[in-house]
Amino acid sequence: MSRRNGSRNASVSVRYTSSPLLASKTPVWRSKFVVAMIALGFIGLTARAAYIQVIGNDFFIRQGEVRFARTLELPANRGRILDRNGLILASSVIAASIWAIPEDVDRDPAKLKALARLLEMPLADLNKKLENEDKTFVWIKRQVDQPIAQEIAALGIKGVYQRREYKREYPEGEPIAHVVGFTNVEDHGQEGMELAFDKELAGKPGSRRVIKDRLGRVVEDVGDQVPPVDGKDIQLSVDSKVQFFAYQKLRDSVIQHKAKAGSVVVMDAITGEVLALANYPSYDPNNRRRLSGEQLRNRALTDTFEPGSTMKPITVAMALEAGRVTPQSLIDTSPGRLTITGSTITDTHNYGLLTVEGVIQKSSNVGATKIAQRMTPHEMWDTFTAVGFGQKPQITFPGAVTGRLRPWKTWRPIEQATMSYGYGLSASLFQMAHSYTAFSHDGEIIPATMLKGTEPVVGTRVFSPKTAVAVRKMLQMAAGPGGTGQKAQTVGYSVGGKSGTAHKQVGKGYASNRYRSWFTGMAPIDKPRVIVAVMLDEPSAGQYFGGTVAAPVFSEVVQQTLRQMGVAPDMDVKPQIVANPVEESF
Repeated sequence: MSRRNGSRNASVSVRYTSSPLLASKTPVWRSKFVVAMIALGFIGLTARAAYIQVIGNDFFIRQGEVRFARTLELPANRGRILDRNGLILASSVIAASIWAIPEDVDRDPAKLKALARLLEMPLADLNKKLENEDKTFVWIKRQVDQPIAQEIAALGIKGVYQRREYKREYPEGEPIAHVVGFTNVEDHGQEGMELAFDKELAGKPGSRRVIKDRLGRVVEDVGDQVPPVDGKDIQLSVDSKVQFFAYQKLRDSVIQHKAKAGSVVVMDAITGEVLALANYPSYDPNNRRRLSGEQLRNRALTDTFEPGSTMKPITVAMALEAGRVTPQSLIDTSPGRLTITGSTITDTHNYGLLTVEGVIQKSSNVGATKIAQRMTPHEMWDTFTAVGFGQKPQITFPGAVTGRLRPWKTWRPIEQATMSYGYGLSASLFQMAHSYTAFSHDGEIIPATMLKGTEPVVGTRVFSPKTAVAVRKMLQMAAGPGGTGQKAQTVGYSVGGKSGTAHKQVGKGYASNRYRSWFTGMAPIDKPRVIVAVMLDEPSAGQYFGGTVAAPVFSEVVQQTLRQMGVAPDMDVKPQIVANPVEESF
Protein backbone atom coordinates (compact mmCIF):
# COMPACT_ATOMS: atom_id res chain seq x y z
CA MET A 1 0.00 0.00 0.00
CA SER A 2 2.67 2.45 0.91
CA ARG A 3 4.61 1.32 -2.08
CA ARG A 4 1.75 2.17 -4.49
CA ASN A 5 1.28 5.60 -2.93
CA GLY A 6 4.91 6.36 -3.17
CA SER A 7 5.00 5.31 -6.80
CA ARG A 8 1.96 7.55 -7.65
CA ASN A 9 3.49 10.51 -5.82
CA ALA A 10 6.69 10.06 -7.70
CA SER A 11 4.79 10.02 -11.02
CA VAL A 12 2.89 13.17 -10.17
CA SER A 13 6.04 14.88 -9.05
CA VAL A 14 7.72 14.10 -12.37
CA ARG A 15 4.85 15.50 -14.48
CA TYR A 16 4.75 18.65 -12.41
CA THR A 17 8.44 19.39 -12.74
CA SER A 18 8.56 18.59 -16.44
CA SER A 19 6.36 21.74 -17.38
CA PRO A 20 7.90 25.15 -16.64
CA LEU A 21 4.47 26.80 -16.55
CA LEU A 22 3.24 24.31 -14.05
CA ALA A 23 6.42 24.37 -12.10
CA SER A 24 6.13 28.16 -11.46
CA LYS A 25 3.53 29.54 -9.18
CA THR A 26 1.33 32.22 -10.86
CA PRO A 27 0.64 35.32 -8.80
CA VAL A 28 -3.03 35.89 -8.08
CA TRP A 29 -2.93 39.57 -9.17
CA ARG A 30 -1.96 38.61 -12.72
CA SER A 31 -5.11 36.64 -13.42
CA LYS A 32 -7.14 39.39 -11.86
CA PHE A 33 -5.40 41.92 -14.09
CA VAL A 34 -6.20 39.96 -17.24
CA VAL A 35 -9.82 39.66 -16.25
CA ALA A 36 -9.90 43.38 -15.42
CA MET A 37 -8.44 44.33 -18.84
CA ILE A 38 -10.96 42.18 -20.65
CA ALA A 39 -13.73 43.78 -18.65
CA LEU A 40 -12.30 47.26 -19.35
CA GLY A 41 -12.21 46.46 -23.05
CA PHE A 42 -15.88 45.50 -23.01
CA ILE A 43 -16.66 48.68 -21.08
CA GLY A 44 -14.75 50.74 -23.71
CA LEU A 45 -16.58 49.10 -26.59
CA THR A 46 -19.88 49.67 -24.83
CA ALA A 47 -19.00 53.33 -24.20
CA ARG A 48 -17.94 53.79 -27.81
CA ALA A 49 -21.11 52.18 -29.07
CA ALA A 50 -23.13 54.41 -26.77
CA TYR A 51 -21.27 57.48 -28.02
CA ILE A 52 -21.79 56.56 -31.66
CA GLN A 53 -25.41 55.58 -31.25
CA VAL A 54 -26.50 58.25 -28.78
CA ILE A 55 -24.10 61.12 -28.02
CA GLY A 56 -22.30 61.57 -31.35
CA ASN A 57 -25.06 60.19 -33.51
CA ASP A 58 -25.61 63.40 -35.53
CA PHE A 59 -21.96 63.62 -36.55
CA PHE A 60 -21.81 60.06 -37.84
CA ILE A 61 -25.11 60.41 -39.65
CA ARG A 62 -23.71 63.49 -41.41
CA GLN A 63 -20.58 61.61 -42.38
CA GLY A 64 -22.63 58.78 -43.78
CA GLU A 65 -24.77 61.20 -45.74
CA VAL A 66 -21.69 62.91 -47.17
CA ARG A 67 -20.58 59.58 -48.58
CA PHE A 68 -23.85 58.07 -49.72
CA ALA A 69 -26.72 60.58 -49.44
CA ARG A 70 -27.39 62.94 -52.34
CA THR A 71 -29.86 65.70 -53.03
CA LEU A 72 -31.11 65.31 -56.58
CA GLU A 73 -32.45 68.42 -58.27
CA LEU A 74 -35.83 67.97 -59.93
CA PRO A 75 -35.72 70.42 -62.85
CA ALA A 76 -38.69 72.73 -63.38
CA ASN A 77 -40.22 72.89 -66.83
CA ARG A 78 -39.22 76.27 -68.32
CA GLY A 79 -42.14 78.46 -69.30
CA ARG A 80 -43.11 78.96 -72.91
CA ILE A 81 -42.65 82.11 -74.97
CA LEU A 82 -45.74 82.92 -77.04
CA ASP A 83 -46.52 85.49 -79.69
CA ARG A 84 -49.47 87.85 -79.29
CA ASN A 85 -51.84 85.27 -80.81
CA GLY A 86 -50.69 82.38 -78.63
CA LEU A 87 -48.36 80.75 -81.17
CA ILE A 88 -45.44 78.99 -79.47
CA LEU A 89 -42.09 80.67 -80.12
CA ALA A 90 -40.07 78.71 -77.52
CA SER A 91 -40.88 75.63 -75.47
CA SER A 92 -39.10 72.86 -73.57
CA VAL A 93 -39.12 69.20 -74.53
CA ILE A 94 -37.74 66.20 -72.63
CA ALA A 95 -34.20 65.29 -73.64
CA ALA A 96 -31.78 62.72 -72.24
CA SER A 97 -28.24 63.59 -71.24
CA ILE A 98 -25.70 60.76 -71.50
CA TRP A 99 -23.15 60.22 -68.72
CA ALA A 100 -20.82 57.44 -67.60
CA ILE A 101 -18.66 56.00 -64.81
CA PRO A 102 -15.39 55.48 -66.75
CA GLU A 103 -14.07 52.61 -64.62
CA ASP A 104 -17.27 50.63 -65.15
CA VAL A 105 -17.73 51.19 -68.90
CA ASP A 106 -17.81 48.11 -71.08
CA ARG A 107 -14.98 48.71 -73.58
CA ASP A 108 -16.51 46.62 -76.36
CA PRO A 109 -15.14 48.35 -79.52
CA ALA A 110 -18.27 47.67 -81.57
CA LYS A 111 -20.58 49.14 -78.94
CA LEU A 112 -18.41 52.22 -78.38
CA LYS A 113 -18.24 52.81 -82.13
CA ALA A 114 -22.04 52.60 -82.35
CA LEU A 115 -22.37 54.99 -79.40
CA ALA A 116 -20.04 57.51 -81.05
CA ARG A 117 -22.03 57.28 -84.27
CA LEU A 118 -25.35 57.90 -82.51
CA LEU A 119 -23.89 60.89 -80.66
CA GLU A 120 -22.35 62.28 -83.87
CA MET A 121 -18.93 62.58 -82.29
CA PRO A 122 -15.55 61.12 -83.30
CA LEU A 123 -14.69 57.83 -81.60
CA ALA A 124 -11.41 59.41 -80.44
CA ASP A 125 -13.31 62.11 -78.57
CA LEU A 126 -15.51 59.53 -76.88
CA ASN A 127 -12.49 57.48 -75.80
CA LYS A 128 -10.84 60.62 -74.45
CA LYS A 129 -13.83 61.29 -72.21
CA LEU A 130 -13.65 57.74 -70.88
CA GLU A 131 -9.90 57.39 -70.52
CA ASN A 132 -9.65 58.65 -66.92
CA GLU A 133 -10.82 55.69 -64.88
CA ASP A 134 -10.27 57.57 -61.61
CA LYS A 135 -13.40 59.61 -62.31
CA THR A 136 -16.72 58.39 -61.04
CA PHE A 137 -18.77 60.72 -63.28
CA VAL A 138 -18.32 62.25 -66.74
CA TRP A 139 -20.77 63.88 -69.14
CA ILE A 140 -20.62 62.34 -72.60
CA LYS A 141 -23.25 64.51 -74.29
CA ARG A 142 -26.02 66.76 -72.98
CA GLN A 143 -29.57 66.99 -74.28
CA VAL A 144 -29.85 64.18 -76.81
CA ASP A 145 -33.10 63.77 -78.72
CA GLN A 146 -35.39 61.04 -77.41
CA PRO A 147 -35.18 58.68 -80.44
CA ILE A 148 -31.36 58.75 -80.21
CA ALA A 149 -31.52 58.18 -76.45
CA GLN A 150 -33.67 55.10 -76.99
CA GLU A 151 -31.16 53.67 -79.48
CA ILE A 152 -28.33 54.31 -76.99
CA ALA A 153 -30.26 52.52 -74.25
CA ALA A 154 -30.78 49.58 -76.60
CA LEU A 155 -26.99 49.16 -76.92
CA GLY A 156 -26.93 48.14 -73.25
CA ILE A 157 -23.43 49.46 -72.58
CA LYS A 158 -22.45 48.80 -68.99
CA GLY A 159 -21.38 51.98 -67.13
CA VAL A 160 -23.25 54.34 -69.51
CA TYR A 161 -26.35 56.00 -68.07
CA GLN A 162 -28.97 58.61 -68.94
CA ARG A 163 -30.42 61.54 -67.05
CA ARG A 164 -33.68 63.25 -68.00
CA GLU A 165 -33.37 66.97 -68.73
CA TYR A 166 -35.23 69.59 -70.76
CA LYS A 167 -34.15 70.94 -74.12
CA ARG A 168 -35.35 74.24 -75.59
CA GLU A 169 -36.92 74.26 -79.05
CA TYR A 170 -37.68 77.28 -81.27
CA PRO A 171 -40.27 76.44 -83.95
CA GLU A 172 -40.02 79.78 -85.81
CA GLY A 173 -36.24 79.58 -86.25
CA GLU A 174 -34.22 82.37 -87.89
CA PRO A 175 -36.91 85.05 -88.47
CA ILE A 176 -37.51 85.60 -84.77
CA ALA A 177 -34.16 84.51 -83.31
CA HIS A 178 -33.08 88.01 -82.23
CA VAL A 179 -36.33 88.54 -80.33
CA VAL A 180 -36.64 85.20 -78.56
CA GLY A 181 -32.92 84.52 -78.04
CA PHE A 182 -31.82 81.15 -76.62
CA THR A 183 -30.71 79.29 -73.49
CA ASN A 184 -27.51 77.43 -72.70
CA VAL A 185 -27.21 73.74 -71.90
CA GLU A 186 -28.06 74.48 -68.26
CA ASP A 187 -31.36 76.04 -69.45
CA HIS A 188 -30.38 79.59 -68.46
CA GLY A 189 -31.28 82.45 -70.82
CA GLN A 190 -28.38 83.86 -72.84
CA GLU A 191 -29.95 86.25 -75.34
CA GLY A 192 -33.21 88.01 -76.15
CA MET A 193 -36.38 87.46 -74.14
CA GLU A 194 -34.94 84.20 -72.79
CA LEU A 195 -32.40 86.36 -70.95
CA ALA A 196 -34.67 89.31 -70.16
CA PHE A 197 -37.25 87.09 -68.41
CA ASP A 198 -34.96 84.26 -67.33
CA LYS A 199 -36.14 84.32 -63.71
CA GLU A 200 -39.85 84.20 -64.58
CA LEU A 201 -39.40 81.54 -67.26
CA ALA A 202 -37.09 79.32 -65.22
CA GLY A 203 -39.46 78.62 -62.33
CA LYS A 204 -38.09 76.94 -59.20
CA PRO A 205 -36.49 73.47 -59.23
CA GLY A 206 -37.60 70.83 -56.72
CA SER A 207 -35.45 68.35 -54.84
CA ARG A 208 -35.31 64.68 -53.85
CA ARG A 209 -33.10 63.32 -51.05
CA VAL A 210 -31.77 59.81 -51.78
CA ILE A 211 -29.18 57.25 -50.71
CA LYS A 212 -26.91 56.03 -53.51
CA ASP A 213 -24.54 53.09 -53.69
CA ARG A 214 -20.96 53.37 -54.91
CA LEU A 215 -22.13 52.96 -58.50
CA GLY A 216 -24.38 55.95 -58.23
CA ARG A 217 -27.59 53.95 -58.19
CA VAL A 218 -30.47 55.16 -56.02
CA VAL A 219 -31.26 52.58 -53.35
CA GLU A 220 -33.48 54.54 -50.98
CA ASP A 221 -35.45 57.79 -50.70
CA VAL A 222 -34.81 59.90 -47.61
CA GLY A 223 -37.31 62.47 -46.37
CA ASP A 224 -40.03 64.25 -48.31
CA GLN A 225 -39.75 65.17 -51.96
CA VAL A 226 -40.07 68.89 -52.85
CA PRO A 227 -41.90 69.16 -56.19
CA PRO A 228 -40.62 71.67 -58.79
CA VAL A 229 -42.57 74.83 -59.66
CA ASP A 230 -42.76 75.26 -63.43
CA GLY A 231 -41.86 78.61 -64.99
CA LYS A 232 -44.43 81.13 -66.18
CA ASP A 233 -45.35 81.61 -69.82
CA ILE A 234 -44.42 84.97 -71.39
CA GLN A 235 -46.64 86.43 -74.10
CA LEU A 236 -44.94 88.88 -76.43
CA SER A 237 -46.43 91.72 -78.41
CA VAL A 238 -44.80 90.30 -81.55
CA ASP A 239 -47.02 88.88 -84.28
CA SER A 240 -45.15 85.91 -85.73
CA LYS A 241 -46.76 86.36 -89.17
CA VAL A 242 -45.74 90.00 -89.37
CA GLN A 243 -42.29 89.05 -88.05
CA PHE A 244 -41.81 86.37 -90.71
CA PHE A 245 -42.90 88.63 -93.56
CA ALA A 246 -40.76 91.55 -92.36
CA TYR A 247 -37.71 89.28 -92.03
CA GLN A 248 -38.29 87.77 -95.46
CA LYS A 249 -38.55 91.15 -97.22
CA LEU A 250 -35.56 92.52 -95.32
CA ARG A 251 -33.45 89.49 -96.23
CA ASP A 252 -34.39 89.77 -99.90
CA SER A 253 -33.51 93.47 -99.96
CA VAL A 254 -30.14 92.96 -98.23
CA ILE A 255 -29.23 90.27 -100.76
CA GLN A 256 -30.54 92.28 -103.73
CA HIS A 257 -28.58 95.41 -102.83
CA LYS A 258 -25.53 93.49 -101.58
CA ALA A 259 -25.78 95.21 -98.24
CA LYS A 260 -23.70 94.29 -95.22
CA ALA A 261 -26.78 93.92 -92.99
CA GLY A 262 -30.26 95.27 -92.37
CA SER A 263 -32.94 95.75 -89.72
CA VAL A 264 -36.66 96.46 -89.58
CA VAL A 265 -38.92 97.50 -86.69
CA VAL A 266 -42.72 97.37 -86.83
CA MET A 267 -44.56 99.13 -84.01
CA ASP A 268 -48.25 99.55 -83.20
CA ALA A 269 -48.79 103.30 -83.49
CA ILE A 270 -51.62 103.28 -80.93
CA THR A 271 -50.32 100.99 -78.19
CA GLY A 272 -46.54 101.16 -78.62
CA GLU A 273 -46.35 97.35 -78.91
CA VAL A 274 -43.55 95.98 -81.05
CA LEU A 275 -45.16 93.79 -83.71
CA ALA A 276 -41.90 92.79 -85.39
CA LEU A 277 -38.19 93.31 -84.87
CA ALA A 278 -36.02 91.58 -87.44
CA ASN A 279 -32.36 91.60 -88.42
CA TYR A 280 -30.37 90.06 -91.21
CA PRO A 281 -28.03 88.20 -91.05
CA SER A 282 -29.68 86.02 -88.41
CA TYR A 283 -29.12 82.52 -87.02
CA ASP A 284 -30.98 79.33 -86.20
CA PRO A 285 -31.44 79.15 -82.40
CA ASN A 286 -31.95 75.38 -82.71
CA ASN A 287 -28.47 74.90 -84.21
CA ARG A 288 -25.83 77.25 -82.80
CA ARG A 289 -22.67 75.34 -83.66
CA ARG A 290 -21.14 78.01 -85.89
CA LEU A 291 -22.41 81.27 -84.45
CA SER A 292 -20.58 84.54 -84.97
CA GLY A 293 -20.93 87.94 -83.36
CA GLU A 294 -22.29 89.34 -86.61
CA GLN A 295 -25.20 86.90 -86.47
CA LEU A 296 -25.95 87.39 -82.78
CA ARG A 297 -26.13 91.19 -82.80
CA ASN A 298 -29.64 92.56 -82.50
CA ARG A 299 -28.74 95.52 -84.69
CA ALA A 300 -32.09 97.27 -84.36
CA LEU A 301 -31.39 97.79 -80.65
CA THR A 302 -27.62 97.55 -80.23
CA ASP A 303 -26.22 99.48 -83.20
CA THR A 304 -26.40 103.26 -83.38
CA PHE A 305 -26.07 105.42 -86.49
CA GLU A 306 -26.40 109.01 -87.55
CA PRO A 307 -30.01 108.96 -88.77
CA GLY A 308 -29.63 111.50 -91.57
CA SER A 309 -32.73 113.07 -93.08
CA THR A 310 -35.16 111.04 -90.96
CA MET A 311 -34.44 113.71 -88.28
CA LYS A 312 -35.79 116.60 -90.39
CA PRO A 313 -39.48 116.08 -89.43
CA ILE A 314 -38.51 116.40 -85.74
CA THR A 315 -36.60 119.61 -86.44
CA VAL A 316 -39.58 121.06 -88.29
CA ALA A 317 -42.02 119.92 -85.59
CA MET A 318 -40.13 121.75 -82.84
CA ALA A 319 -40.05 124.94 -84.91
CA LEU A 320 -43.79 124.65 -85.59
CA GLU A 321 -44.48 124.03 -81.90
CA ALA A 322 -42.40 127.06 -80.88
CA GLY A 323 -44.22 129.27 -83.38
CA ARG A 324 -41.04 130.12 -85.32
CA VAL A 325 -42.50 128.87 -88.62
CA THR A 326 -45.76 127.68 -90.12
CA PRO A 327 -46.16 124.94 -92.74
CA GLN A 328 -46.37 127.63 -95.42
CA SER A 329 -43.45 129.77 -94.23
CA LEU A 330 -40.98 130.36 -97.05
CA ILE A 331 -37.38 129.26 -96.73
CA ASP A 332 -34.81 130.40 -99.28
CA THR A 333 -32.44 127.51 -100.00
CA SER A 334 -30.62 129.22 -102.90
CA PRO A 335 -28.04 128.55 -104.21
CA GLY A 336 -28.27 125.03 -102.73
CA ARG A 337 -25.45 125.48 -100.25
CA LEU A 338 -24.77 127.31 -97.00
CA THR A 339 -21.44 127.99 -95.27
CA ILE A 340 -21.24 128.13 -91.47
CA THR A 341 -17.94 128.81 -89.69
CA GLY A 342 -15.95 127.52 -92.63
CA SER A 343 -18.02 124.38 -93.28
CA THR A 344 -20.36 124.13 -96.24
CA ILE A 345 -23.78 122.45 -96.14
CA THR A 346 -25.15 121.39 -99.53
CA ASP A 347 -28.30 120.08 -101.20
CA THR A 348 -28.32 117.70 -104.14
CA HIS A 349 -30.11 120.45 -106.15
CA ASN A 350 -30.77 124.16 -105.88
CA TYR A 351 -34.40 124.09 -104.78
CA GLY A 352 -34.69 127.85 -104.47
CA LEU A 353 -37.60 129.14 -102.43
CA LEU A 354 -39.38 126.35 -100.52
CA THR A 355 -42.20 126.24 -98.02
CA VAL A 356 -41.55 124.41 -94.76
CA GLU A 357 -43.60 121.57 -96.22
CA GLY A 358 -41.36 121.67 -99.29
CA VAL A 359 -38.23 121.41 -97.14
CA ILE A 360 -39.48 118.01 -95.91
CA GLN A 361 -40.78 116.95 -99.30
CA LYS A 362 -37.50 117.73 -101.10
CA SER A 363 -35.34 116.84 -98.07
CA SER A 364 -33.35 120.07 -98.15
CA ASN A 365 -30.38 120.24 -95.80
CA VAL A 366 -30.08 123.98 -96.28
CA GLY A 367 -33.78 124.44 -95.50
CA ALA A 368 -33.57 122.30 -92.34
CA THR A 369 -30.51 124.27 -91.19
CA LYS A 370 -32.18 127.64 -91.66
CA ILE A 371 -35.22 126.41 -89.71
CA ALA A 372 -32.96 125.13 -86.90
CA GLN A 373 -31.19 128.49 -86.75
CA ARG A 374 -34.45 129.98 -85.51
CA MET A 375 -34.19 127.73 -82.46
CA THR A 376 -31.75 127.79 -79.56
CA PRO A 377 -29.52 124.77 -78.88
CA HIS A 378 -31.29 124.33 -75.54
CA GLU A 379 -34.70 124.15 -77.23
CA MET A 380 -33.47 121.60 -79.73
CA TRP A 381 -31.81 119.48 -77.05
CA ASP A 382 -34.99 119.48 -74.95
CA THR A 383 -37.07 118.20 -77.86
CA PHE A 384 -34.55 115.60 -78.97
CA THR A 385 -34.42 114.30 -75.39
CA ALA A 386 -38.20 114.32 -75.06
CA VAL A 387 -38.62 112.01 -78.07
CA GLY A 388 -36.01 109.58 -76.70
CA PHE A 389 -32.65 110.49 -78.21
CA GLY A 390 -29.71 110.17 -75.85
CA GLN A 391 -31.98 108.11 -73.55
CA LYS A 392 -31.86 104.38 -73.00
CA PRO A 393 -35.13 102.89 -74.30
CA GLN A 394 -37.42 101.94 -71.43
CA ILE A 395 -38.01 98.47 -72.77
CA THR A 396 -37.49 95.08 -71.14
CA PHE A 397 -34.90 93.80 -73.53
CA PRO A 398 -31.15 93.23 -73.07
CA GLY A 399 -28.65 95.23 -75.07
CA ALA A 400 -30.73 98.31 -75.88
CA VAL A 401 -28.30 101.22 -76.22
CA THR A 402 -28.56 104.92 -75.38
CA GLY A 403 -27.15 106.49 -78.51
CA ARG A 404 -25.31 109.81 -78.45
CA LEU A 405 -26.62 113.31 -77.85
CA ARG A 406 -24.08 115.70 -76.39
CA PRO A 407 -25.09 118.42 -73.87
CA TRP A 408 -26.39 121.48 -75.66
CA LYS A 409 -23.87 123.81 -73.99
CA THR A 410 -21.06 122.20 -75.99
CA TRP A 411 -22.72 122.64 -79.39
CA ARG A 412 -20.95 124.79 -81.95
CA PRO A 413 -23.02 126.57 -84.62
CA ILE A 414 -22.07 124.02 -87.28
CA GLU A 415 -23.07 121.18 -84.94
CA GLN A 416 -26.47 122.72 -84.29
CA ALA A 417 -26.88 122.97 -88.06
CA THR A 418 -25.88 119.36 -88.83
CA MET A 419 -28.05 117.95 -86.04
CA SER A 420 -31.08 119.47 -87.74
CA TYR A 421 -30.64 116.97 -90.59
CA GLY A 422 -29.32 114.00 -88.63
CA TYR A 423 -25.55 114.36 -88.30
CA GLY A 424 -23.65 114.85 -85.04
CA LEU A 425 -25.97 112.63 -82.99
CA SER A 426 -26.67 108.91 -83.14
CA ALA A 427 -29.63 106.64 -82.49
CA SER A 428 -30.68 103.05 -82.97
CA LEU A 429 -33.34 102.05 -85.48
CA PHE A 430 -35.61 101.23 -82.56
CA GLN A 431 -35.19 104.75 -81.13
CA MET A 432 -35.98 106.21 -84.53
CA ALA A 433 -39.21 104.22 -84.84
CA HIS A 434 -40.20 105.09 -81.28
CA SER A 435 -39.62 108.82 -81.80
CA TYR A 436 -42.22 108.85 -84.60
CA THR A 437 -44.97 107.87 -82.15
CA ALA A 438 -44.97 111.58 -81.27
CA PHE A 439 -46.49 112.14 -84.73
CA SER A 440 -48.71 109.05 -84.92
CA HIS A 441 -50.19 109.58 -81.44
CA ASP A 442 -51.19 113.24 -81.97
CA GLY A 443 -48.14 114.73 -80.30
CA GLU A 444 -47.61 112.25 -77.46
CA ILE A 445 -44.59 109.99 -77.17
CA ILE A 446 -45.86 106.64 -75.86
CA PRO A 447 -44.00 103.85 -74.06
CA ALA A 448 -42.73 101.01 -76.21
CA THR A 449 -43.11 97.41 -75.10
CA MET A 450 -42.19 93.91 -76.21
CA LEU A 451 -45.02 92.35 -74.16
CA LYS A 452 -48.64 92.10 -75.18
CA GLY A 453 -50.44 95.02 -73.60
CA THR A 454 -53.68 94.83 -71.64
CA GLU A 455 -53.99 98.39 -70.35
CA PRO A 456 -54.49 101.68 -72.23
CA VAL A 457 -51.21 103.50 -72.78
CA VAL A 458 -50.47 106.88 -71.23
CA GLY A 459 -48.22 109.09 -73.33
CA THR A 460 -46.13 112.18 -72.61
CA ARG A 461 -47.01 115.24 -74.64
CA VAL A 462 -44.20 116.65 -76.78
CA PHE A 463 -46.13 118.41 -79.56
CA SER A 464 -49.67 119.67 -79.92
CA PRO A 465 -52.13 117.62 -81.99
CA LYS A 466 -52.07 120.43 -84.57
CA THR A 467 -48.31 120.11 -84.99
CA ALA A 468 -48.54 116.32 -85.25
CA VAL A 469 -51.19 116.54 -87.97
CA ALA A 470 -49.13 119.12 -89.91
CA VAL A 471 -46.02 116.93 -89.81
CA ARG A 472 -47.99 113.85 -90.89
CA LYS A 473 -49.12 115.82 -93.95
CA MET A 474 -45.48 116.66 -94.72
CA LEU A 475 -44.51 113.01 -94.36
CA GLN A 476 -47.26 112.10 -96.81
CA MET A 477 -45.88 114.67 -99.28
CA ALA A 478 -42.35 113.26 -98.84
CA ALA A 479 -43.66 109.78 -99.76
CA GLY A 480 -45.79 111.07 -102.62
CA PRO A 481 -45.23 112.59 -106.07
CA GLY A 482 -42.26 114.96 -106.02
CA GLY A 483 -40.94 113.50 -102.75
CA THR A 484 -37.89 111.44 -101.93
CA GLY A 485 -39.80 108.37 -100.72
CA GLN A 486 -42.20 107.64 -103.55
CA LYS A 487 -41.37 103.92 -103.49
CA ALA A 488 -42.93 103.76 -100.03
CA GLN A 489 -46.40 104.00 -101.61
CA THR A 490 -48.55 100.91 -101.17
CA VAL A 491 -51.83 99.62 -102.57
CA GLY A 492 -54.95 100.67 -100.68
CA TYR A 493 -53.34 102.60 -97.82
CA SER A 494 -52.11 106.16 -97.50
CA VAL A 495 -48.58 106.35 -96.17
CA GLY A 496 -46.19 108.99 -94.95
CA GLY A 497 -42.54 108.77 -94.09
CA LYS A 498 -39.07 110.15 -94.47
CA SER A 499 -36.09 108.61 -96.18
CA GLY A 500 -32.53 109.14 -95.05
CA THR A 501 -29.11 108.43 -96.48
CA ALA A 502 -26.09 108.99 -94.25
CA HIS A 503 -22.40 108.64 -94.99
CA LYS A 504 -20.77 106.16 -92.62
CA GLN A 505 -18.32 107.60 -90.17
CA VAL A 506 -14.80 106.22 -90.48
CA GLY A 507 -12.35 107.43 -87.87
CA LYS A 508 -12.76 111.18 -87.53
CA GLY A 509 -14.27 111.64 -90.96
CA TYR A 510 -16.87 110.15 -93.32
CA ALA A 511 -16.42 107.54 -96.03
CA SER A 512 -17.31 108.88 -99.45
CA ASN A 513 -18.72 105.60 -100.77
CA ARG A 514 -20.19 103.83 -97.72
CA TYR A 515 -23.74 104.60 -96.63
CA ARG A 516 -26.54 103.65 -94.31
CA SER A 517 -29.98 103.92 -95.86
CA TRP A 518 -33.11 104.55 -93.79
CA PHE A 519 -36.84 104.93 -94.16
CA THR A 520 -39.19 105.63 -91.25
CA GLY A 521 -42.89 106.22 -91.65
CA MET A 522 -46.46 105.31 -90.77
CA ALA A 523 -49.82 104.33 -92.23
CA PRO A 524 -52.68 105.07 -92.74
CA ILE A 525 -51.64 108.67 -92.56
CA ASP A 526 -54.82 110.20 -91.07
CA LYS A 527 -55.18 107.62 -88.30
CA PRO A 528 -51.86 105.78 -88.12
CA ARG A 529 -51.97 102.15 -86.96
CA VAL A 530 -48.37 101.10 -87.62
CA ILE A 531 -44.94 102.68 -87.65
CA VAL A 532 -42.27 100.93 -89.72
CA ALA A 533 -38.55 101.75 -89.71
CA VAL A 534 -36.10 100.13 -92.13
CA MET A 535 -32.31 100.36 -92.31
CA LEU A 536 -29.82 98.84 -94.76
CA ASP A 537 -26.14 98.97 -93.91
CA GLU A 538 -23.74 99.59 -96.80
CA PRO A 539 -25.80 98.72 -99.88
CA SER A 540 -23.23 98.22 -102.62
CA ALA A 541 -25.08 97.14 -105.77
CA GLY A 542 -25.16 100.66 -107.22
CA GLN A 543 -28.19 102.09 -105.41
CA TYR A 544 -27.94 103.47 -101.89
CA PHE A 545 -30.51 106.23 -101.33
CA GLY A 546 -32.98 105.42 -98.56
CA GLY A 547 -35.90 106.22 -100.85
CA THR A 548 -34.63 103.61 -103.31
CA VAL A 549 -33.43 100.68 -101.18
CA ALA A 550 -35.27 101.04 -97.83
CA ALA A 551 -38.63 102.51 -98.92
CA PRO A 552 -39.72 99.41 -100.94
CA VAL A 553 -39.26 97.23 -97.85
CA PHE A 554 -41.37 99.73 -95.88
CA SER A 555 -44.10 99.55 -98.55
CA GLU A 556 -44.39 95.76 -98.53
CA VAL A 557 -44.21 95.43 -94.75
CA VAL A 558 -46.85 98.13 -94.20
CA GLN A 559 -49.29 96.53 -96.62
CA GLN A 560 -48.91 93.04 -95.17
CA THR A 561 -49.08 94.27 -91.56
CA LEU A 562 -52.21 96.35 -92.01
CA ARG A 563 -53.95 93.45 -93.73
CA GLN A 564 -52.90 91.11 -90.93
CA MET A 565 -54.32 93.59 -88.39
CA GLY A 566 -57.59 93.80 -90.31
CA VAL A 567 -57.26 97.52 -91.04
CA ALA A 568 -59.60 98.59 -93.83
CA PRO A 569 -57.96 100.30 -96.84
CA ASP A 570 -58.42 104.08 -96.85
CA MET A 571 -57.50 104.55 -100.51
CA ASP A 572 -58.48 102.96 -103.80
CA VAL A 573 -55.42 103.80 -105.83
CA LYS A 574 -52.37 102.06 -107.17
CA PRO A 575 -48.93 102.90 -105.79
CA GLN A 576 -47.56 106.09 -107.25
CA ILE A 577 -44.02 104.97 -107.93
CA VAL A 578 -41.80 106.72 -110.44
CA ALA A 579 -38.72 105.40 -112.16
CA ASN A 580 -36.44 108.16 -110.88
CA PRO A 581 -37.57 109.52 -107.52
CA VAL A 582 -36.14 112.72 -106.09
CA GLU A 583 -32.79 112.13 -104.41
CA GLU A 584 -32.53 113.22 -100.81
CA SER A 585 -29.68 115.37 -99.61
CA PHE A 586 -27.13 113.79 -97.27
